[in-house]
Amino acid sequence: MPDVSDIEPTLASVKASPQVLQVLRDLHTKALSEAPFLGSTGPTTGALELFVALDPDKCALVYLLLRSTGARFVVEAGTSFGLSTIYLALAVGQNATLLGSQGKVIATENEPTKAAKAREHWKAAGNDIEKWIELREGDLRETLKTDLPQQVDFLLLDIWSPLALPTLRLVYPYLKIGGLVVVDNTIVAADGYKDLMAYLEDPTNGFKMTTAPYSGGLLIAVYVGK
Repeated sequence: MPDVSDIEPTLASVKASPQVLQVLRDLHTKALSEAPFLGSTGPTTGALELFVALDPDKCALVYLLLRSTGARFVVEAGTSFGLSTIYLALAVGQNATLLGSQGKVIATENEPTKAAKAREHWKAAGNDIEKWIELREGDLRETLKTDLPQQVDFLLLDIWSPLALPTLRLVYPYLKIGGLVVVDNTIVAADGYKDLMAYLEDPTNGFKMTTAPYSGGLLIAVYVGK
């Protein structure tokens, strides 16, 4: 039996309708039932049928970071089946509604089957989630080249590690001062993230960062400006 003990504390950390909470509960249970998969340093074909999702406690942290910073424009690199995207859209929608303004989560997924499942999950969560998400299908190195928001508040990198730095380079010109970059599995996949870490550690790029002690490591970087 999978260890689902983190699910309810995670759901207690978010403000959401019963419909959204039930979808999240179901998706987390399915994701935690899978064998662990780390496709950070090689091809991801073995993950086509897997969630490869953020752990529940990481999802709670991401949601709370988004709410506390008022983030309204978010880019997610590595959407998979769309579980973490629901947390992003939930926070962005609540922040935007509070301010009576616009907001958007730009989700990215290269695999058509995963993109289709993600859309199903967002539809099940309801319009309060679905309407805030723009899913860009295909190679994100192409799909993120154009039509990004003038200001990006938050970038989530939960993707094959060789794509992390190229993604950051595309989003970097739009990242606001105080914008956050969160990267999953930076300890367990440290070898794959060497180029990304070198970029973030270079003082000329304007980042300050720490690694939160979550399973596998969760890097949190803040763009403080050059």
